[in-house]
Amino acid sequence: MPEFKRLSPEQAHTMIQKQDCQVADIRDEHSYQQGHIPNAAHLNEQSLSGFLEAADRDRALILYCYHGNTSLSAAQFFVEKDFTEVYSMDGGFEAWRVEFPREVKTG
Repeated sequence: MPEFKRLSPEQAHTMIQKQDCQVADIRDEHSYQQGHIPNAAHLNEQSLSGFLEAADRDRALILYCYHGNTSLSAAQFFVEKDFTEVYSMDGGFEAWRVEFPREVKTG
């Protein structure tokens, strides 16, 4: 069975810049509105089924949460849903915000 991989914010940034990958934010709505990675889908109980239906399971998927803990179990969930290349971003959005403050979208 495939396993998810962990990556740093720097590695995620490189992938986002170079590849056609999917990015998903699993934090709460308020946190997502306050700031998120550009083009990141916001996943919650209401949007998950639609995302699962529309997503390309063979395209890389980078998941992040607040600090990189919850995204670990989310990454395992997506592996179990037959996504072939799944990543959990270490440090979560807080690490991204510190490392790439100009690459934060609000709203």
